[in-house]
Amino acid sequence: EQFQALDIRIAKVIAAEAVPKADKLLKLTLELGGGERRTVLSGIKAFYAPEALVGRQVVYLANLAPRTMRGIESQGMILAANDVGNA
Repeated sequence: EQFQALDIRIAKVIAAEAVPKADKLLKLTLELGGGERRTVLSGIKAFYAPEALVGRQVVYLANLAPRTMRGIESQGMILAANDVGNA
């Protein structure tokens, strides 16, 4: 039941940049299909260079309420995982 409430989509990163004065945040512009675009802030700066994300597909959680951080409205969340090996 809980998962049915989630609007999970695949999106393409069409632009990515570091957020000024933020140690962890990247600003991503996502294309969802049909020309729809969303802006998402993500705390993945330590793991990805912005230019490495452009053109990649990401898992996007679309139905979260917008949240403003560092003066930028984030319109959802991307889901990411880290390979931690055989721990």
